[in-house]
Amino acid sequence: MNIIIFGASGNTGQALVRQALAESHTVTAFVRHPEKLKVTHEKLTIIQGDVKDYAVVENAIKNQDAVLSALGVSKPLQRDPVVIEGISNIIKAMERTHVKRLIYLSFLAVNQGREEAGFVIKHIISRIVRNEIADHEEKEQMILGSPLAWTIVRPPKLTNRAGKGLYRSGETIKPKSILPTLSRADVADFMLKQLTDTTFLRRAVRVMY
Repeated sequence: MNIIIFGASGNTGQALVRQALAESHTVTAFVRHPEKLKVTHEKLTIIQGDVKDYAVVENAIKNQDAVLSALGVSKPLQRDPVVIEGISNIIKAMERTHVKRLIYLSFLAVNQGREEAGFVIKHIISRIVRNEIADHEEKEQMILGSPLAWTIVRPPKLTNRAGKGLYRSGETIKPKSILPTLSRADVADFMLKQLTDTTFLRRAVRVMY
């Protein structure tokens, strides 16, 4: 499958790139800083660009089968209007190029999920990253209002630990600890499975151990 990954140079993005290549997908990595992506492969194309540049985004999305977003803010703990504009550009470009499948990485503490995210995320982390949560909420509203075949993935706190290959997923599942976590390898695994699994089509799904 031909897929494009936005935010491919981040920790989660790189996990997506590596696993997608291991699964024999043809991958386009859209990044602001190519030097941060420490992956080379014959099936990998790297596009340097900014998501606020609509023309570049549309050209990158042409002829893809699916779009995965692991976009993060440029400055931690701050709102990032460029990324919000970028999601708007991605949605617009997908509609214009007739690419339907979008898999978007969000966060467990978005909207109603915050009440069931576990004590630490609900009362501490959600306050620290409130600006990033607000960005996710705004971007999710854009996606929810689009005609795309989207899936919104809401994991808890992500870690760099090795993937277990075993995790729970569902729209209403609840954490088993006060600070639920999930490895980036496992969230990448789940996101890539959505390329062929329609269980959560046009749904927001929680993923955790």
